Amino acid sequence: MTIQPGAGDSLLDPSLSAIMGERRQLINLAYRLLGSLSEAEDVVQETYARWYAMSRQQQEAIESVGGWLTTVASRICLNLLGSARVRREHYVGEWIPEPLPEPTEWITGRPGATTVDPADHVTLDESINMAFLVVLESMTPAERVAFILHDVFRYSFAEVAEIVGRTQAACRQLASSARRRIRDSQPPANPTAHQAGIVRNFKQAWEAKDIGALIGLLDPDATAIGDGGGLVSAVLRPIEGGEQVARFLVGLADRAPDLAIVERTVNGQPGLVAQHDGVTVAVYAFDVAGDRIKHLWAVGNPEKLRPWTTG
Repeated sequence: MTIQPGAGDSLLDPSLSAIMGERRQLINLAYRLLGSLSEAEDVVQETYARWYAMSRQQQEAIESVGGWLTTVASRICLNLLGSARVRREHYVGEWIPEPLPEPTEWITGRPGATTVDPADHVTLDESINMAFLVVLESMTPAERVAFILHDVFRYSFAEVAEIVGRTQAACRQLASSARRRIRDSQPPANPTAHQAGIVRNFKQAWEAKDIGALIGLLDPDATAIGDGGGLVSAVLRPIEGGEQVARFLVGLADRAPDLAIVERTVNGQPGLVAQHDGVTVAVYAFDVAGDRIKHLWAVGNPEKLRPWTTG
């Protein structure tokens, strides 16, 4: 689960190359810490702003540019995580982490154009799937930072302690607590092909408005959560129970007959995208346990769909 930093452009000035070569690493780190690509981009911008605000002498005195940038970005994220809890108390409805497509499917503001800068892409692995990110949301800010830095990015506890401002022993405890949360909430991993088959069957049953088939694909205790952010219509509370979820989805299909449901990779896992006239209006992520769907997350907040749709 280790994330490696991106390579710098050898054609650049060596010092600038070393600095900009860390951009992808910082984007990956900040997204995992915040669950928001837009906030992650803001953190990286602020981190570089602080670097360039220093004098040349101050910059040259820093032994490890990458270490300094990571420390600053992590501390900014730690502060943001504390304030995010307060902000999300006033969020309209449920808050779901921002979904990400495959890097080759990222869209800029121009119709038909895709992002070409690999430094703007988040590496998709098991530490980025929606179920994992949702568990991270249940952690304290310090737990989340200690766990991501140590278990995902392989920083030593001595380095984590310096970043978080706690003792090494405290950071070990934070990471251990976070690990237990992950272990207790994550079902045994399914092969991607198996998950894709379940999601494909779900799509076909949904399009056919086959309540029986949907109920058969959903765990009896399945939960569906929507995120419209107050900008588009979405259920404000989780829908609980496989049958209730199935009936809601069929009702949604009745109310929006023109929606096209397309199979896509969502945060590295098989998912679905709802499109209207070719424009993505919702992204669906799934948590598959065995042969049943245990959780379904639907993100319709347009502010979280920038990589999926044209501006």
